[in-house]
Amino acid sequence: MNETTVRAYAKVNLTLEIVGREDGYHQLDSLVASVDVCDTIRLKKRKGKLSSIWMHGQGSEGIPPEKNNALMAAERYSERFNTDGADITVHKDIPIGAGMGGSSADVAGVLIGMQRLYGAATEQELESLAEQLGSDVKYMLKGGYARMQGRGEILTPIENVKEPLHLLMLYPSTGVSSGACYREYDRQNALDNPTGCTERAISALIEGEIEEVGRQLKNDLYLPAATLCADVKTALEAALSFAPLGAVMTGSGSAVLAVFETAELCRYAKSRYKGKCRTAVLKTVDPQKKSFLKSPFAL
Repeated sequence: MNETTVRAYAKVNLTLEIVGREDGYHQLDSLVASVDVCDTIRLKKRKGKLSSIWMHGQGSEGIPPEKNNALMAAERYSERFNTDGADITVHKDIPIGAGMGGSSADVAGVLIGMQRLYGAATEQELESLAEQLGSDVKYMLKGGYARMQGRGEILTPIENVKEPLHLLMLYPSTGVSSGACYREYDRQNALDNPTGCTERAISALIEGEIEEVGRQLKNDLYLPAATLCADVKTALEAALSFAPLGAVMTGSGSAVLAVFETAELCRYAKSRYKGKCRTAVLKTVDPQKKSFLKSPFAL
């Protein structure tokens, strides 16, 4: 195989609790899910250890190569497993700075692509490299519904969820820096106060109790993000005005999601929204059932 294409799917945090701190890192308990918006990554073998990258879409063209985590992922793969590099093209549809894991998705997509091209790593080795490259990159290798704990490296897949969740997304024009958001969280919170919403949301999801899932949506980073970016508060208030089952900010912001019973209700709310945010109707998906993101280790 000389070239390959990977679709790297975005994620949303339906819950995000900060349950403690260890070695200077915040410890999380989060219910995450993949959604049907993705970046398309094309990789082609090239001679030598170095790789190249071209970015297109969502304002990504201005990312300097030396700060591009996807390029770093390819070169780290080549260094660790003694392979040649790749010419990489990324067509971005995942909004930047939205808390939907776009950068991590690209890193995971490049690792999957490099593994398809060269097949030099074991599954455990690829996961280990993913952990080194970002807190939720390991999750992004497979995606789907999962409970994410620790710094994001402790993953428990949640299987047999029968129906997708239907989401209205609101994207403020301004993003939120993850680092700044966590620093603001520390400034506002001397002590962490988890409520157990992640556990309850997972139980409700497994039982198909979507109304209860909506009631359990919560993000401990919301108040810090809203302090840093007033548009986050405006977006959440707008989402709640349409009486969804629940609404919450994803990740460290700035995107907000609202859960509705059906896609039709999402589209109706979208048609009624008159604010300044970009909007999209999405649903949760299982990337492992999408042909472009099948595991490179699958038969």
